[in-house]
Amino acid sequence: MGKVIGIDLGTTNSCVAVLEGGKPVVIANSEGGRTTPSIVGFGKTGERLVGQLAKRQAVTNAENTVYSIKRFIGRRWHDTEDERDRVPYNCTKGKDDTVDVQIRGRLYTPQEISAMILQKLKQDAEAYLGESVTQAVITVPAYFTDAQRQATKDAGTIAGLEVLRIINEPTAAALSYGLEKQDHDQRILVFDLGGGTFDVSILQLGEGVFEVKATSGNNHLGGDDFDNVLVRWLIDNFRERDGIDLAADKMALQRLREAAEKAKIELSTMLSTSINLPFITADETGPKHLEVELTRAKLEDLTNHLVQATIDPVAQALADSNLTPDQIDRIILVGGSTRIPAVQDAIKTFFKGKLPDRSVNPDEAVALGAAIQAGVLGGEVKDLLLLDVTPLSLGIETLGEVFTKIIERNTTIPTSKTQTFSTATDGQTSVEIHVLQGERAMAKDNKSLGKFQLTGIPPAPRGVPQIEVSFEIDANGILKVAARDKGTGREQSIQISNTGGLSEAEVERMRQEAELYADEDEQRKQLVTLRNQADTLLYSYESTLRDNAHFIQDGLKEQSAQRATELKAALINRSITPESLRQHIESLQQLLFLMGESMYQKAQDRSHDPIYTSPTVPTAAMPWQETEPMPYATETLEADFVTDETITAEYEAVD
Repeated sequence: MGKVIGIDLGTTNSCVAVLEGGKPVVIANSEGGRTTPSIVGFGKTGERLVGQLAKRQAVTNAENTVYSIKRFIGRRWHDTEDERDRVPYNCTKGKDDTVDVQIRGRLYTPQEISAMILQKLKQDAEAYLGESVTQAVITVPAYFTDAQRQATKDAGTIAGLEVLRIINEPTAAALSYGLEKQDHDQRILVFDLGGGTFDVSILQLGEGVFEVKATSGNNHLGGDDFDNVLVRWLIDNFRERDGIDLAADKMALQRLREAAEKAKIELSTMLSTSINLPFITADETGPKHLEVELTRAKLEDLTNHLVQATIDPVAQALADSNLTPDQIDRIILVGGSTRIPAVQDAIKTFFKGKLPDRSVNPDEAVALGAAIQAGVLGGEVKDLLLLDVTPLSLGIETLGEVFTKIIERNTTIPTSKTQTFSTATDGQTSVEIHVLQGERAMAKDNKSLGKFQLTGIPPAPRGVPQIEVSFEIDANGILKVAARDKGTGREQSIQISNTGGLSEAEVERMRQEAELYADEDEQRKQLVTLRNQADTLLYSYESTLRDNAHFIQDGLKEQSAQRATELKAALINRSITPESLRQHIESLQQLLFLMGESMYQKAQDRSHDPIYTSPTVPTAAMPWQETEPMPYATETLEADFVTDETITAEYEAVD
């Protein structure tokens, strides 16, 4: 069994880690970073950029650069209106009310975009480990719905990964913190404020058991929201001053987003900062520049409502676990947004002065915890048991549009539960099972996960048929629902998957396309390398011919000129394959070797010619030698040949 990697698939950044020698290690990406921006860019010629390279070109290619795709995965079209309004790329309504992304005339599902990010992380892990990677543990926010978990698992499959486990991000962070702190029992609270989601989990640690007691959160609150508030303030400021609405300019919006994020980060360590964006737009009077001074106090005033929104889930998690703030032993901060001073102050105030534990890296803790869980599943870590919970209650719609809970929130998973229902009308021969997730009393106020029909029920008075509904949640938090008529034994079940989402056949098709694109990416990389080699070779050929033409045989000149022409034609051929370009390079390279042999042979022959005399170079031509002239032994060929003595050696020069 090969290595199992742990992946934190984040809204703004992602991270991959692996267990080495019993300890989790973060794997740096090919650019040297320990985290990878969760961004995918699409170039004009079809090339695909992921991570830092995609982020660099986002301003000039805003409409074709996808970020924050995690906000759309596994969600319905009508649930994402606010998120769609904030992104510069084109979102379209997919089949069954999903959100798709349209880039250069092609539609991509959120699973496919996420798979591109996962593929990049997989490739970086393979480069680090020196072996193929096929299995992974992937983290999701604790408050992710069943549909979002299944969609994330599908993304892993498309990327060529067998997803052994989906685990909650705060739970993973707790694993990272507590791996070497199991010597005594303790209660910890994980406060996870990421780029797009917010989670709180309370865990009991001790003797190798990590038991989640309660979890709460908000899937629509994160660092991006702080950025968006600041962007809106900058837009309003500029409109008041210059009368121009920057919200209509996608390139300007992207520059504003990057500037807002940078200012937010700077104000975590400074009291004020400057936002300077020259040539942000232009009108009939000329170019316009944005110059604003922003203080930490102003930022805190603008985002105070977001900071306060993080406290309610903390109180909810404590109430669900029957604990008070003073009963929490450690507070673990996870996610880059926890570096915001106002967030830290709010936590400190709520917990009556208790300071958070800073022993974990907020950006890496989740990936490290995922790697530990990967080690557990791979057999590398012993005596560690993780007991997670389902974040929201699950049930069905019953008579009067009432939501009847079957599995309560914060139930330890995996779990299963069965409940018996009956028909609502006389002679009813079928029932519709409407599966829901949430905490509201009425069905319409909760998240719909799916519907299915149980048919073939024998006609009978209402209340007589006995219909057994069973819910089963696996260790990934993914739900399976079955309904059985006790009288006939007839049964129908549904694996709750991404709303309107992907069938097994669609996932397999996308996986094959992703593999094909990975091959195309590899070919593009090879072509870039070969084109650089070809340019270097052509430069070498031309300089050799220019400086030493009189030493090269005419036949070789003609052959090499032809090969050079063919290589230049190959370089401008967009459809050339790496193998074909490599052959052109090798063909000219061989002739260059022959030209070198010819040059040295002729030079040697002339050096022994008694008629040929070496010229004396005037002193003025030698600025490095002011006293005596230096006689040449022969004409210069890129090196000086000594003619008064020839040494024969049993070796040859290697290029």
